[in-house]
Amino acid sequence: MTQALSLNPRTTALVMIDLQHGIVGRPVAPHSGAQVVANARPLADALRAKGGTVVWVRVLLNELLALPADAPTRAPDAPPAPAQASELVPEVGAQAGDVIVSKRQWGAFYGTDLEQQLRRRGIDTIVIGGIATNFGVESTARAAFDFSFKLVFVEDATSALNEEMHHFTFEKLFRHMGHVRSTQETIAALA
Repeated sequence: MTQALSLNPRTTALVMIDLQHGIVGRPVAPHSGAQVVANARPLADALRAKGGTVVWVRVLLNELLALPADAPTRAPDAPPAPAQASELVPEVGAQAGDVIVSKRQWGAFYGTDLEQQLRRRGIDTIVIGGIATNFGVESTARAAFDFSFKLVFVEDATSALNEEMHHFTFEKLFRHMGHVRSTQETIAALA
């Protein structure tokens, strides 16, 4: 049975990972990129309306750390991504008061001011989602956990390269690190 969840908007931040032109259109599962964006926006709107912090993380695709790997995420001879590929999609509805974090690796904490931005605002809880479950979202969540932030994972505002990877991470990892909820359950918890 799922325990009741109550979130204090003033100490909660929504951190959405990589909802940008170069990523949202890629094939992901179990939720499409468009579905993830469609769920991220009401989360952001609800938290913002109650005085919470909204953080949009984007990866600078042409500056992304690329080390030798058996299955690299980008072909070494791939042409540079267009500049727009690293920009947030307008459908997320980013507002002037939102925090924008630019990263150069999978996780949103290393090499950025994300922790400082959250600590300065008195944030102790992170509601997290985005694309992809097993890359940017998981890397950011692991660092957040190590920094002692309480975590809420929004299952239907997150998606992976395939459904199996997504479900494995939510069932075998995320529920041990925090709470797993839907978009509607998370919005309801802000009351």
